[in-house]
Amino acid sequence: MDAKIFVVAAAVFVLGVAHALAGAPEPRGLWTGAMHGETPATLAGATVIDVTEASKLKAEGALLIDVAEAPSKPPGASSDMPWLPVHMSIPGAVWFAGGGFGGGGPAFQRRFAARVAELTGGDKKKSIVAFCHPRCWGSWNAAKRLVLLGYGKVYWFPGGVEAWEDKFAAAPVKRDKAWEEGDR
Repeated sequence: MDAKIFVVAAAVFVLGVAHALAGAPEPRGLWTGAMHGETPATLAGATVIDVTEASKLKAEGALLIDVAEAPSKPPGASSDMPWLPVHMSIPGAVWFAGGGFGGGGPAFQRRFAARVAELTGGDKKKSIVAFCHPRCWGSWNAAKRLVLLGYGKVYWFPGGVEAWEDKFAAAPVKRDKAWEEGDR
């Protein structure tokens, strides 16, 4: 009897570990749910990379797109309190603040496509790395958008800035002005 319980408990544990390693299932399209949480381990049409591969692609001249959300002013802060947050990222990355939202309408989609086309010179074979933070759907969505736009060398770096900082120095980056101007 005890052996059966042990076998069942071991099987449940193994299945739980396998699910955790597999991540969430890939949605058919862009993810429109909560931005932070378990993400898939895969992204059809893109290559999932780690920090070593991200560093290699950076050295080879890949376009690095950081889609992390802009930091919010602390709750309860007065409206006249200066707010000058610093966003740390991979040196040389282009920061599309909030560029990974899945529910962006047609104008958002066009703006994303136009800015990427401008940065790649229209080269659909240019290597592009999308990232933000671990357990964030923003970079998954950005990489998925790139795949849907027909880019052939799309890399998703789910470890994001935190994985980069564990091995290399991050640097402050400013929001991409051309991306920001598209908000107006």
